[in-house]
Amino acid sequence: IRLREAKLEESCPFCRQPPPDNNADVNRNIMKRTEANDPAAICMMGFILCNGGDYQGAFDHFTKAAELVNSADAHYQLSLLYYEGKGVEKDTKKEVYHLEEAAI
Repeated sequence: IRLREAKLEESCPFCRQPPPDNNADVNRNIMKRTEANDPAAICMMGFILCNGGDYQGAFDHFTKAAELVNSADAHYQLSLLYYEGKGVEKDTKKEVYHLEEAAI
């Protein structure tokens, strides 16, 4: 609202640059933030990999995000991977653990 009222230009909260206008730039920014160990970017990369069918890569990224900041999103996604057995063996105990961590 403040942006509209003051007619300020929208900018990225991390780099203060104008937001990218194409997917290639968005992906490049996510990769840059992932390399800097930004948990939100690591989790986003997990979503991208999961949607692309790379469940092992998604698992690795979600695990890292969960370890860095105890991300509820990452824990929830890990529970789904354990439930569906995608990228990991099905494991009800680990599924429930990650669901509980996501709920906290």
